[in-house]
Amino acid sequence: MTDFVDFFSDTKTRPTPAMRAVMAAADVGDERAGEDPSVNRLVERCSALLGKPAALFLPSGTMCNEIALAVHCRPGDEVICDRTSHLIGFEGGGPAALAGVMLNPLAGERGRFDAAQLAAALRPDRPYAPRQRLVEVEQTANLGGGTIWPLAQLQAVAAAARGHGLLTHMDGARLLNAVVATGVSAADYARDFDSVWIDFSKGLGAPGGAVLAGSAEFVREANRLKLRWGGAMRQSGIIAAACDYALDHHVAGLAQDHANAAALARGIAQIEGLAVDLASVETNLVYFAVVRPDFDAPRLCEALLERGVRMGEMGPRTVRAVTHLDVDAAAVDKALAALRALLG
Repeated sequence: MTDFVDFFSDTKTRPTPAMRAVMAAADVGDERAGEDPSVNRLVERCSALLGKPAALFLPSGTMCNEIALAVHCRPGDEVICDRTSHLIGFEGGGPAALAGVMLNPLAGERGRFDAAQLAAALRPDRPYAPRQRLVEVEQTANLGGGTIWPLAQLQAVAAAARGHGLLTHMDGARLLNAVVATGVSAADYARDFDSVWIDFSKGLGAPGGAVLAGSAEFVREANRLKLRWGGAMRQSGIIAAACDYALDHHVAGLAQDHANAAALARGIAQIEGLAVDLASVETNLVYFAVVRPDFDAPRLCEALLERGVRMGEMGPRTVRAVTHLDVDAAAVDKALAALRALLG
């Protein structure tokens, strides 16, 4: 399909020619043995970026989450998270299958709960109830609409967790989107959390890879599970070099993704039959509703695909569009033209 534009997810980004050149020239070694210099440089850089003593390179963000749960918890423990969290909807039941934990979902606002909601969910440690062990947050909140957790709210939630003896974990898949949007550093966002990770295969445009960070003891145990679960690699410096390149060259570009998302949302707001809350578009995710009675989200996405535009149906009447490195202003214009042709 010519002139195809893909708003389905920021995971659809492809390595740029310059990134591919860096990958081809990467200095590599046996990653599993700790001998890949490109991987070692990346994890050292990310531990500093996230303000943690140690870090570990992993194939995916999902593995970061699953390993963190298994290190922090024991089977039968309870993890408190938002009801929209990636843990619940997008990890194939991994929390139960791999860590053996129970998830206690809170009804936050657009993916964010507050310290009062957390406090209300806490209970005394009694043998007939699962032990509450971990509080998890997602920055930014995907199903909330790319929502940014304010720093003060994160600090208050972490303080409430610590006050009850619980550990804390941050799913930072789009943490750098929050950093670029607010100017708050990644280390400041992560400071009160026992573990945190960032992803490179979304808006940063790398072909894979994520880095999980925490204390030295946490990372030692995380590495044990990485080996046990088959996540260790060999000359993975080829991918780590792409991640390192992305930190140098693609972080600032997240601001353009946010601008493109805002432009897309403004255009959608002007199309009869569609509805979008402009104030909810904080980063690179746009959720909008199909309100015309004779259309629904699946039909709209199918019709858009026939016109060379891919978006994702997130419910009977909800569509998600994600801007990223491979979506420019011309792609936004093409998407809006297709929507107008279908609904205008």
